[in-house]
Amino acid sequence: MGVAVSVATVFLTNRECPWRCIYCDLWKNTTTETVPLGAIPAQLDFALAQPELREARQLKLYNAGSFFDPKAIPPGDFPAIAARVGPFDRLIVECHPALVGASSVEFRDRLSGIGDRPRPLAGSEAESKLEVAMGLEIADDALLKKLNKRMTLALFRRATEFLVNHGLAVRAFVIVKPPFVRTDEEALDLARRSIDFAFDCGAKVVSLVPARFGPEALDTLARRGEFAPPRLATLEAALDYGVRLDRGRVFADLWDVEKLGGCQPCLADRVARLRAINLRQTVSPLVNCPHGADVRASSR
Repeated sequence: MGVAVSVATVFLTNRECPWRCIYCDLWKNTTTETVPLGAIPAQLDFALAQPELREARQLKLYNAGSFFDPKAIPPGDFPAIAARVGPFDRLIVECHPALVGASSVEFRDRLSGIGDRPRPLAGSEAESKLEVAMGLEIADDALLKKLNKRMTLALFRRATEFLVNHGLAVRAFVIVKPPFVRTDEEALDLARRSIDFAFDCGAKVVSLVPARFGPEALDTLARRGEFAPPRLATLEAALDYGVRLDRGRVFADLWDVEKLGGCQPCLADRVARLRAINLRQTVSPLVNCPHGADVRASSR
């Protein structure tokens, strides 16, 4: 079993993502133009000065888009960013698979020699200081096209293999019950297939994100019967499946998880169970609901 460490998350402000996936509204918190050189390091200086970040050992640097999009994060700021994040054991950034390439390796090289850990050998992510998180979303090309992801499974596989072969770690985001998936049974099957696909490609971490209301497009799809968030039981079953595989770490995103509903008297215990699984990476028994509610959702 691994050791739990503290992780800080910093959300940078920069130019909006060029992709407008229909399930995403992060573009609302962005600028219309590329930020000037020095703006991103200045944002980092402000964030890292906050007392609550001082004990963190790992840093997530998210930017409502792609870290390796030169119109979002000016490459000229890479040296300054690397210098500021050097003390962390690991840096986790987000990127669309289409933008993975030489700049990822360049930034990896900027991080090497900064901090306590040496640069890993190519092809080994075990001690990688840099981890790239990419949205797989769902392992189904037809659904990816409908979601306007502008990505194929083949592209995701190529990007993952490139990163792993250059000594970078990979994290994959998987959406639980995205739009156009009408039943929770189908959603659970797709989530399982997506977890399998991510690990098959070389990812070592999978983050399960239940689809949520927010973007206006989802309101429209909901009125047409083409979108509804998953049941809490579906997220539970997907997490149980992924952790039991023991192929890497699997986490459930618990932001606003209470909105997924379920038996209200049991909700706090069920969420606490999910948090414990996230932390320990060990599946514990399902909460026994004394009120007769269904909390099992085909958790095989």
